[in-house]
Amino acid sequence: MNKPFEAVKIAENIWWVGAIDWNIRDFHGYGTPRGSTYNAFLVIGEKIALIDTVKAGFKSELMARIGSVIPPNEIDYIISNHSEPDHTGSLAEVIDEVNPERVLASKIGKNTLANYYGIEVEAVDEGMSLDLGGLSLSFLETRMIHWPDSMFSYIPEWKILFAQDAFGMHLASSERFADQLDKSLLKRESDKYYANIVLPYSTMVEKTLDKVAEIGLKIDVICPDHGPIWRGVDVEIILDWYRKYVEGKPFKKAVVLYDTMWGSTDMMARSIGDGLIEAGLTLKVLRLRHSNRAELITELLDAGVFIVGSPTLNNGVFPTVADAITYVKGLKPRNLIGASFGSHGWSGEASGIIQEWLMDMNVEIVEEPLKVRYRPFEDDLVKCREFGKSIAEKLIGRLE
Repeated sequence: MNKPFEAVKIAENIWWVGAIDWNIRDFHGYGTPRGSTYNAFLVIGEKIALIDTVKAGFKSELMARIGSVIPPNEIDYIISNHSEPDHTGSLAEVIDEVNPERVLASKIGKNTLANYYGIEVEAVDEGMSLDLGGLSLSFLETRMIHWPDSMFSYIPEWKILFAQDAFGMHLASSERFADQLDKSLLKRESDKYYANIVLPYSTMVEKTLDKVAEIGLKIDVICPDHGPIWRGVDVEIILDWYRKYVEGKPFKKAVVLYDTMWGSTDMMARSIGDGLIEAGLTLKVLRLRHSNRAELITELLDAGVFIVGSPTLNNGVFPTVADAITYVKGLKPRNLIGASFGSHGWSGEASGIIQEWLMDMNVEIVEEPLKVRYRPFEDDLVKCREFGKSIAEKLIGRLE
């Protein structure tokens, strides 16, 4: 009998049974203009396991997809790889409906689910194997990618890794596999996801990649909790992207971030940008009235220069600039040099405050703040251009 939602087969007796969120446009401050997916997976041996559930409000889609393969009450085990509500918001209801023999999570996941929902589950140990009869699941702790409770589940018989929030992206699409999508789209969305979600935990990502290599884990398929599934040659592509993210090597690229009141800081930003281009850098100029935080941190992922400008407002920094810096600071971008600039009237505190914020972010300051009173004239704009050129030359000198 036809169902309102159908499962998608990944391998023999393994199915994608998640939900597609076509309409989400903000993910805790991270713009998601292409929506997202909440991936869950059904593994069928002599015993049947459901790996992860979905966000609250999407349970009916999950259950319908499961129901297109088996009656949901035949599920024996539920595995929670990550306790964040986009994966566990429906967990309590699914448990009530399915009544599984066991619900399993990491040791920290057990505590998180108890504290968050009052759900009592069983903790698994690192390396533990769960026999499904014909298939098995083993578990690998991946703490702080990107919550303390996070873990991977792995099917050795099919070399399939269920990677929770690692290797994912916020992308709603009709395609379930990465090889069905354009690589430039995947790279952009992977960059954005890593920059906005995973970047602060790069050290832990590196340790996990090293652990996977050390234990010789063979991976033919990666099933993340958001976005498409990676299979075949695409597995090495996403692993290589993650190795480069971890390395954090800067390129000859600058990001100029600013906002403006009456256009003066805008004029400065454009002249600074021209100097950066003249010296040989790729440039991204972001005015915050027309850009968002997620775009900013994504552009910083491979940049070597970060220059921030603001007019002085009420003896402080323009609100949109302050908001963006607060967001970026928590994501801990690395290996940046930079400086600040801005226009002002009777006072001029903004650029100095921004310089302090940049220093707190471990951005190496290579030029003192550049200030213009009221409106830049031609000689001021020449200074702005030289300011940008000088900063670019300092980056190039370090990279060559």
